[in-house]
Amino acid sequence: MEFEADEIAYCFYNEYGRKAGFSIRKKYVNKCKKIEVVTSRRFVCVKEGVRGKDKRDQNVKNPQAETRCGCEVRLVIVLNRDSKKYVVSEFIAEHNHYLHLPSTMHMMPSQRKVVATHAIEIDLAHESGLRLKHSYELLSKDMEHGAAASLGRYFSRQLKENPSYYFATQLDCEELITTIFWANARMIIDYSHFDDVITFDTTYSTNRDARPLGVFLGLNHHRETVVFGGALLYDETIESFVWLFETFLEAISEKKPITIFTDQDVAMSTAIKVVMPKTYHALCSWHMWQNAEKHLGHLLKTEPQFNADFLACIYKYDGEDEFLTAWNEMLDKYDVRENKWLIDLSKLKEKWAQAYVKRTFTTGMKTIQLSESFNADLKDCLHTDLNIVEFFTHFETVVNQKRDMELEAEYNSRQKFPRLKLKSSPMLNQVATMYTSKLFDLFQTEVEETLSCSCRKFESFGILCRHGLKVLDVLDIKLIPNRYIIKRWRRDAKDGSGKNCTTHNIKPDTRLEYVD
Repeated sequence: MEFEADEIAYCFYNEYGRKAGFSIRKKYVNKCKKIEVVTSRRFVCVKEGVRGKDKRDQNVKNPQAETRCGCEVRLVIVLNRDSKKYVVSEFIAEHNHYLHLPSTMHMMPSQRKVVATHAIEIDLAHESGLRLKHSYELLSKDMEHGAAASLGRYFSRQLKENPSYYFATQLDCEELITTIFWANARMIIDYSHFDDVITFDTTYSTNRDARPLGVFLGLNHHRETVVFGGALLYDETIESFVWLFETFLEAISEKKPITIFTDQDVAMSTAIKVVMPKTYHALCSWHMWQNAEKHLGHLLKTEPQFNADFLACIYKYDGEDEFLTAWNEMLDKYDVRENKWLIDLSKLKEKWAQAYVKRTFTTGMKTIQLSESFNADLKDCLHTDLNIVEFFTHFETVVNQKRDMELEAEYNSRQKFPRLKLKSSPMLNQVATMYTSKLFDLFQTEVEETLSCSCRKFESFGILCRHGLKVLDVLDIKLIPNRYIIKRWRRDAKDGSGKNCTTHNIKPDTRLEYVD
């Protein structure tokens, strides 16, 4: 292969890197001193070499992440003095690290360029005082009047763009739409990877009809929020929730989650028992506290210690006997044994007390904080004067923002290597290239701890607790058995096809596939 100029070779190799999933940089150049002509040049993977020893204080709180790992991938060109062209003298293609996703290639250092037309659009948006997000919405807005007709056209467009798009409507006795459920192909595929724990919440009311918005959410392998589907409800009856949960299961090929977190809505709880009887139904502890303020507000004002005692019953006690003792002592201490709300809450203790919740897999969640965070993001994009079709477009904007966060986390997880606080630890070295950055930080915290516990962290969270790590250390087991490194937290969590995701012949988004 020959190149007319060394810069042409650089552009060629940079494009090769973009398609393969790695960034490049210029390593060295040799020039003829007499005529200042480049005689040879080396281009390398951006992860070539290793960083020099950090001379700063070792106690720095936020050390810079490591980005190099000694990758030997390179392209070397030399000048053919006869043809005056550059020829390839050395080419090494095998990397020693994960490659980037095609969808994150624009984040790679050698790919960070703004196309001229995009730059003009950004400048125009800036000059008009609009944020880029809002200028995009202004350009893409294509709404029509007549809710039912517009909604039909909107769904038809989605199906035309992606036949795997799923939507369903519930009709009342007058054949009017009461409940709408939708999930695009990406949501369904994401669920196939992270179907173990979901949250569902309807506390956010949106659009001019003030319909409750229900969103099915979960956590991906970066512990970022991922959306599995959405619904607009006319009411919140048992019948509506039964229809919604059955429709959701149909969309995701009847794959029921291990655990679902909700608030204390009675109709919702009944529907879950009907549709997903084997799914563990956990109650959001944050909503419990909100309800406590309504039903026990007098105690919170007159008994400052009640707050701490009540929260301790929720979070502190790992053993069932220990919890029951503390709960009964609290009831007697504050003379609330006859309080109806606490009596009803006690009947549901298996759904909220740590002593019981720890027995099932929850990814470490205790509340529907995912929903609260998502609702806060919705408030930035939605307002009550939107018609139903405008709502869908704005909702998609929020979903795309969450996806951008995942792409950024994915890029950082592949671009940067974690700082090991105990570099001699075989365990840390083992999982440093397996866990995502977020999970590695959490795991490293457990390794640093030396106290023993019986928190059942692996069963509920999915990583070994400090007690288990101590046992392995005592047994002189230097590497973690593979069965304790579950795939849902690994960097390759989304490798391969989704589980049980064939009913609707879903076509995965090739932009999100891994490149090995």
